[in-house]
Amino acid sequence: MAYRRAMATDALIAEQIDYYRSIAPEYEEHGIDAPGQAELHAAFDGFAIGGDVLELACGPGAWTEQLVARSASLTAVDASPEMIARARARVGEASVRFVEADLFAWRPDRRYDTVFFGFWLSHVPDDRFDAFWSLVGEALEPGGRVFFVDDSYRTAAELIEGAESSVVERRLNDGTAFRAIKVPHRPGELEQRLRSLGWEIRVAGAGPFYWGSGSPRSG
Repeated sequence: MAYRRAMATDALIAEQIDYYRSIAPEYEEHGIDAPGQAELHAAFDGFAIGGDVLELACGPGAWTEQLVARSASLTAVDASPEMIARARARVGEASVRFVEADLFAWRPDRRYDTVFFGFWLSHVPDDRFDAFWSLVGEALEPGGRVFFVDDSYRTAAELIEGAESSVVERRLNDGTAFRAIKVPHRPGELEQRLRSLGWEIRVAGAGPFYWGSGSPRSG
């Protein structure tokens, strides 16, 4: 049973990667127009990013170009070469180390002062949540910190398996459909879950958006 569940998750992750590869040229056309964005960006601006930074799931580079200006060094990882190409074009001559890799199979080759991920955590399947946070911990220097932003926005049309499922259906502008993971985390519940894994992370939100910052619990 566990083996079949893992295989199903692997297939869903592969389809999600295909979706982000395909949507790269039109990604910005599918943004969320909802209240809370100003608060999210204020939280990002208020987090003192510095030192060596790792960005997970960099996408087309909207956050990458902001991180590079605040970092001593920046490594950005994404599974989609199309997204990396867009991110690379966005940052221009800025020095960023891009890594093409599936985050569910990738291991960091060094440690960082800050780990950041934007609109990624909700795409981590529930049965890979603990392993993902182990990866984040593995990537942090002692005393390092993590910051993330995300949303819990899901439309009724996307919920092809019902509101209780974390599987949604997303469509390109031409109508092509892909399944993807979209876990609707709630700030309080997410904060408690992370605490149970040994993290001291404060999670807040506004509208469908939420963000969190903190570090592994010492001792």
